[in-house]
Amino acid sequence: MSYEWFISLRYLRAKRKQTFISVISFISIAGVTLGVAALILVLAVMTGFTAGVRDQILGNVPHVLIQSFDEGIDNPYALVKAAGQTPHVLSASPFVSKEAMLLSQGNVSAVSVKGVEAEHKIFFQPLLTQDGQSVTERFFNNNAERPGIVIGLDTASSLGVAVGDSINVIPPLFTMTPFGMIPKMKPFQVVGIFEKQSSLVDSFYAYIPLAVAQHFFDLEGIVSGIELEVDRYERAPQVAASLAAKFGFPTVIRPWQSIYGSFLSALKLEKLGLFIILGIIVLVAAFNIATTLIMVVMEKNRDIAILRAMGANARSIMKIFMLEGFIIGTVGTGLGTALGVFLATYADVTIKFIERTFSIQIFDQAVYGMAHFPSEVVISDVVVVVVMAMSICLLATIYPAWRASRMDPTEALRYE
Repeated sequence: MSYEWFISLRYLRAKRKQTFISVISFISIAGVTLGVAALILVLAVMTGFTAGVRDQILGNVPHVLIQSFDEGIDNPYALVKAAGQTPHVLSASPFVSKEAMLLSQGNVSAVSVKGVEAEHKIFFQPLLTQDGQSVTERFFNNNAERPGIVIGLDTASSLGVAVGDSINVIPPLFTMTPFGMIPKMKPFQVVGIFEKQSSLVDSFYAYIPLAVAQHFFDLEGIVSGIELEVDRYERAPQVAASLAAKFGFPTVIRPWQSIYGSFLSALKLEKLGLFIILGIIVLVAAFNIATTLIMVVMEKNRDIAILRAMGANARSIMKIFMLEGFIIGTVGTGLGTALGVFLATYADVTIKFIERTFSIQIFDQAVYGMAHFPSEVVISDVVVVVVMAMSICLLATIYPAWRASRMDPTEALRYE
């Protein structure tokens, strides 16, 4: 161990006349610890919320949407084949969509009715069914008295229906009769209900077979668009750009980010704002480190003069006090990182424990539509916080260490 390290560690240990300086050192360490822990915890929670909102948006929403400026796409399976051959595309399925009213037992609900095929991802998630029967078999049963329909839990609650009940679908289309124009209406049987709580997007969808939708909405041979699923959601813009280079006007190809990305952009902006605000806590702790070192320099001016007289150069004196600040910053950052990662990892457990202990509700799962308190520790965020904290702490040591290195030993020892 070099003598600079030895002296730096020695200055951190309190003597009887220097207890106050040592207390300030511990306060500085505590400030860095709390600041780093708060930053890591908040970034983890914001990342978790962003992931939760993204999962809700992408519940039954396509990663890439292909549509046309015309009334519809009349050659859907050519596009489906081309999209299926594009890298990173898992599936491509055509659909027909039309706004409609659902009517049952005197209750009305407005939804977007989508005609889909068996490959649609609505059939690959948990659904409420009747007697454990297969949803797809009942949904695509051409011999059934009424075609099947799958609705959301919120829609089912609004209409007061359950699996097996019948509902009427009324699109904005009219039929000419001897008595004049009357709205088209067709009865459907509820064969499944999906449970996406608080998913604002999914709540407005109802699903019927594609062939039934085309006939019912007078769109024989035409689809409203094609939905693509990719292997990773962040690759959606790349896939959309690749397909857009193959198909020009009037085809419109959009990734989910261009449709619903404003929600996540707002969360990212909020995350950045919180990072900056909480970073001030670390900055305040760094000022405490600078204050501590200034007081140590004032207290140790005789020791500095003796070291200079014994041959220590200005660089060694500066190194001593920079190492002292480095030790304070390292200990505080290390403790803060451990505390922040621990709290972020066990945030859900901690909140549930507090709710049980004090009989209060901190996180309402029904409001946010998430089963657990969202918290996701990202290694890159932790590294950024650690580097930022250490950089601020080291910068705070430069001025006090420089002043110590510039001290004249003769002036310091004149009145000793």
